Formats: sequence, structure tokens, C-alpha cells
Amino acid sequence: MGRKNRPRQRAQQNRDGRAEGKRSRDDAGWGAGYSEIIKENKLFEHYYTELKIVPEGEFEEFMQAMREPLPATMRITGYKSHAKEILHTLKEKYFKEVQDLEVDGQKIEAPQPLSWYPDELAWHTNLSRKILRKSPLLEKFHQFLVSETESILDMCAAPGSKTAQLIEMLHSDMDIPFPEGFVIANDVDNKRCYLLVHQAKRLNSPCIMVVNHDASSIPRLYFDQDGKKDILFYDRILCDVPCSGDGTMRKNIDVWKKWTTSNSLQLHGLQIRIAVRGVEQLAVGGRMVYSTCSLNPIEDEAVIAALLEKSEGALELADASADLPGLKYMPGITSWKVMTKEGQWFSDWSEVLKSRHTQIRPTMFPPTDPEKLASMKLERCMRILPHHQNTGGFFVAVLVKKAPMPWNRRYPKICHKDVSSSSELAPAEELQMGECPADAPVEAVEGESPAEGNPSVPDTPDLLEVKKDDVCVPPPPKKMKLFGFKEDPFVFLTEDDPIFPPVQAFYDLSPDFPKLNVLTRTHEGKKRHLYMVSKELRNVLLNNSERMKVINTGVKIWSRNTDGEQFGCAFRLAQEGVYTLCPYIRARILNISVEDVKVLLTQENPFLSKLGDDAHNQAKKLGMGSIVLRYLPDPKDLNAPQCPIDLCGWRGKTSIRAFVPRNERLHYLRMVGVEVFRDKQGKRNDGSTEIPEGSAEDAEGLSQEADLLEQEGEEMEQNGSESNANGPEPIGSTCDGSAS
Repeated sequence: MGRKNRPRQRAQQNRDGRAEGKRSRDDAGWGAGYSEIIKENKLFEHYYTELKIVPEGEFEEFMQAMREPLPATMRITGYKSHAKEILHTLKEKYFKEVQDLEVDGQKIEAPQPLSWYPDELAWHTNLSRKILRKSPLLEKFHQFLVSETESILDMCAAPGSKTAQLIEMLHSDMDIPFPEGFVIANDVDNKRCYLLVHQAKRLNSPCIMVVNHDASSIPRLYFDQDGKKDILFYDRILCDVPCSGDGTMRKNIDVWKKWTTSNSLQLHGLQIRIAVRGVEQLAVGGRMVYSTCSLNPIEDEAVIAALLEKSEGALELADASADLPGLKYMPGITSWKVMTKEGQWFSDWSEVLKSRHTQIRPTMFPPTDPEKLASMKLERCMRILPHHQNTGGFFVAVLVKKAPMPWNRRYPKICHKDVSSSSELAPAEELQMGECPADAPVEAVEGESPAEGNPSVPDTPDLLEVKKDDVCVPPPPKKMKLFGFKEDPFVFLTEDDPIFPPVQAFYDLSPDFPKLNVLTRTHEGKKRHLYMVSKELRNVLLNNSERMKVINTGVKIWSRNTDGEQFGCAFRLAQEGVYTLCPYIRARILNISVEDVKVLLTQENPFLSKLGDDAHNQAKKLGMGSIVLRYLPDPKDLNAPQCPIDLCGWRGKTSIRAFVPRNERLHYLRMVGVEVFRDKQGKRNDGSTEIPEGSAEDAEGLSQEADLLEQEGEEMEQNGSESNANGPEPIGSTCDGSAS
């Protein structure tokens, strides 16, 4: 494959190099470049003064915090052992270098850990993006943040941040390649799905699937268990709904001039529908977190109260106050009013004129029955106010499912003496056999909503039935609407696929290697890349291919190397899947030291003699082709990383090469104590080791594809099937909208 020509920007450029009408990167977030926007909105102040969500005497402090730029926040992601090494580097080097600096008259405060986040893995600082990018004194720190954001840092702003945390919970132990469980991340916006993919790809997990659906009608899924198809229920659901986003005013400055109460009134119904669909698919005993970045009770407590009331005791609010003891928050409120965009207030549904009934709904008001209101325990909701811990505004409620939802119904038993017609039903809709009197009661069961594809909760839910040959069957599902790019298919390999014998022999794969979990993205032609998913995700994919639109899943483990066949295997290892695959590899492993890691990652194609004696002797015994470069920590050497590192490499005739994308290369170099950065002229400098840019390569067995490895990791193909397109930045006033 050749290097793609990048289209040049032909827009008229202004003096600072930006296209006319566009803001520079420095203008985005943290208050820079928004001097034309006045941070005032009288309606906003009047509204929240009346609602009293801010403690008495703190409103001015609250408004002042809302006008201040949001501090830069970073979170260290990935395997815990790797995260600890990066945290050590941050604390011992970069944080110390910036704590005593003064830039443009502003004293730089040393970054501080978030008191409520576990293990000091999240930090914030008063550094703005503009200062970070422009100050020569902060150049190294800025380059560190930029490169590590592609590997292990999460700047807590892009879609996918919450999804990434869920994936990390699965992979807390890096010795387990396939942890139990998986994450399904959903977004209704096709382009935002690719941002989710980009975020998730950094974590290299075989247990994540990104899908593209309207969350309010996301299809129920099925899985095969002991030869039967069962409905898939989720133990945990994150219901991060679209919202008005007034809690994001500190970073999304446009919200100041666009804010109005009508935004919340318009979103309220959608938020309820999404939350309803979430609890329908939640397992009994499971938890659903409902969250918004809005402070408005119409989008917060009103939605939770409506959900609790309609659940008739099936749901209850959990007390999550002890889960994050350092987090400051305000308890949920139990009394609020509704205001129109014209400023008219209503305290009760009975006051609303009929002409307003399409705009204002009964569920927007708190329950009028004091006993019912008290039983809801709305004070267990958590509202995070910006001035309490220098944050944005946020709302969280944790719901526990105690029983099936009352509007979920079991379809009646078959009422036909000849049961042969039941074979016409899809396996997922098999019905119980038996006599069914006309007045037989309908049994409650999980997973079936009144109308599939429109899971609203009517006041008196009635089961919609369709008669087919005297058989009582569920209503036909709505045809799935597909938007955005057409995705390539997911094709699982069979155990006897001809790809496996040479691969298995070359890498000496262990007998328990899960061949059935390997997939590709094409039905025809040569397979370019091979991916792997967990057995649970394989089960879901095989049983729901027609029900859901999958954007991406799995982690790449092998890529075709056209020159590799002469060495016995046409597929080289892919760095992103090395930690998933390595537990099954018993050959082609080269154990290396810290010094070897430095050599391999700072020199383009070093001779074998550049390695230490032990690694050199091992390398001489290995044939040419793809290899694993493995560093194992020495507990006695406290100056070396105390976590294992696996790198993909290539053994040439007289040299060896690390196949590691650029940002990961810099990440691992920092872990072993080598700092690499580019000066203003674009020249590399690591402070101690020369990095030859144009060194001669011992290129036996290296295809053109392999030579373009760095580009492969950075370029996103538009259709998302191989590398996944990186969509545009989302509208700032909208939450992630992902459900996992």
C-alpha cells in the first residue's frame, strides 16, 4: 500500500494561518479566544436562583466559577501496572518542572490529584491550552501530554471517556487476556461512533463493541446459552443521555448565549425514553447510572421521579455516597418548578394551559403525593456544582433494579392445536406451548416492551398482539434504519481455515488458543488483518447480525506481510493486540533488558550486535520474521519499570526492528526513563541517545506495508472497517449519549 496523498487546504488563510471564519485550536475550550462572548445570561441566573439548587449564600460564588475557564484535567488509563509507571514519571519529572514557573504573569500551580478519584490516577491544573501550546518553558510537558493522549492519557473531554473507564475495569489484571464480560458502547450519531472507536482503540481490548442506534429504541439482543437463545440483559448500564449541557459552560462558551429553558423541555421526553429502554434491558439485581451534564431538574430529578413512579417499585435509587468519599456534591432536590422560555412559571401540572400541553408534560413536575415523593428518596441523586471542587456541572443517579418492569409482558402461550406453524417464528421469538383460554392472564417477564422500537411507557400499558394462523405472537419489529457509512461484514474464521496451520506452527500457539474468536472484515479475497474478540462478544455478534449495526469490535492481532511467506508465515504480529495474543504464543519470543528496549525504540533498525549479550544470543537462534520483544521487570532494580512490556518486532538477517507506532514508542521510552521530544525546528532530542533519522535499514523480509507502520496507526480510513474514521468534534453542549 502506498502513502496517501493528503488534500491540501484551499480555503483562504488569514494572517495566523487559519481559514477565514474558523477558530484556531487555541480558541477551543478553557476560555481562550472567546472574548467576543459575554458570559452572562439573565434568564439562566433568574432560573437557578428560583430553583435554589445552590446552597444559600453561595450563588455569587457559583456564578463566578461558571465564568472561569475549566482547568485542564487528565486521567491515566490502561493497565494499572503501566499506569503506575507513567504516574511515577509525571510526579518525579514533569510536575516538578512546571510547579515554580511563571508564564505571562501567571504563576503556574503544580498539578494536583483529584481528591475523589482512586489511586491518584486523575489530576488537574490551572494551565490553559493556549499557555501549554505557546510557552517554550512548557514545550516538553505539552509534547508529553499530546503524545501520551494517543496512548494512555485521557484528557477527560472527548466522547468515550466514560466508556474507557468501563473497559479499564474489565482489564484491571493484564495477565487475563479475556476477562469475563464486555462493553457495548452506543451512539445515535454515526460520526461520534468513530470518535468512540478512536478512544476505545487506545485500550486495545477484545471486549468492546461500538454500535450505532437510537438509544431510545436500541434493539434487544440475544445470545446462545446451552443451545437455547436467551435475551441478553446487562449487569451494568451507563445511560449518559443527550442534554442541554448547561453544566459545561466553563468549556463550551457558546452555551452562555444559547441557553434557554426550552432546551430542557424539548429533551425531557427523549431522556425518559432512553432511560426506560435502559432499565428494560437491565438485569434484575443490576445497576444503571443515569447521568447528564445539566443542572436542570427537568432533565435530572424529574426524569428519575418519572422512572421510579412508572416502575411501581421495580427500581430504587441507590445511596452511592460512600463509593467516592472525596467527591463533594449536593443531594437531589424534591421540589422544583417549570418555567417557559418566556419566563412563565408553573408549580403544578394543573396550572398548565391546554395550549402548553405539547410543550410541558406532567412528568416534568415532582410527585404531588408527599408519601410517594418521600419513598423515592430523590435526595440520593448527586448534583456536582462547579464551585465546590473547581469542576464542571454534573448530575448522577444510580438505579438498582429489584424486579421486572411492570410494562414488560410475556407473550401468551400458543393457542393452536397444530403447532407446526411455530417453526415460522424466529428462534428469538419462540413461544411456550399449551392451551390458552381467551381470558388467560398475561404473565410478566423481562425484556419485552409494549411495542418493540418504541419503548415509551403508557399510563396503562397494553400488550400489542398480532394474530397469525390463530397463534398469538409479538408485534413485528420495526425495520432497523441504517445511517452513515456501510460497514464491512464481520466474518469469523472456522477452526479448519487454511490460515491457521502455518500461523500456529510459526508462533507455536498453545492448544487452548481460541481460533473461533478470530475474525476478519471481508468475505472475499485475501484477508489483510485478523482481529480477535472475547467468546462472549462472538456469541452476541453471531446471534444478532441482523439486529444491530456494529461499527467496530475486536482488537487487531495479525496483519498480512506479503514477504513473510518465505519465512513460513504470511502474518506479522500487530502491536495493538500483542497483550491479547501473547499468552498463547510459545515461540518467537526474545527476552530483552531495559537497555535493549532503549536501543530498539531509539534506533530505526539496529544490528543484532547492538543488543545485550543475552538478547543477542537469543536473537541469533531465531529465524527471520515477526517476533515478540518481551521485557520482564526485575524487582531488585527499582530504577527500571516494574511492569512487563511486550513489543512487536521483526528479526532481519543481521538486524532487528521494533514494530511500534510512534506515540506508543514514545510512551514506552518514557517508561524506561528516556525523554524524547521535538524542538521548534522539528528535530528530535532525547537528552542522551541519538536517534538517527535516515539510518540504513536491514530490510530483508520487510514489505512496503511494514515500512508504513506508523502511518497505519494514525490514518483513519473513512469507512471505518480497518482503521476507523475519526469524525468531527461533537457539539459541546451534548453529552456522550453512550450506553454500555
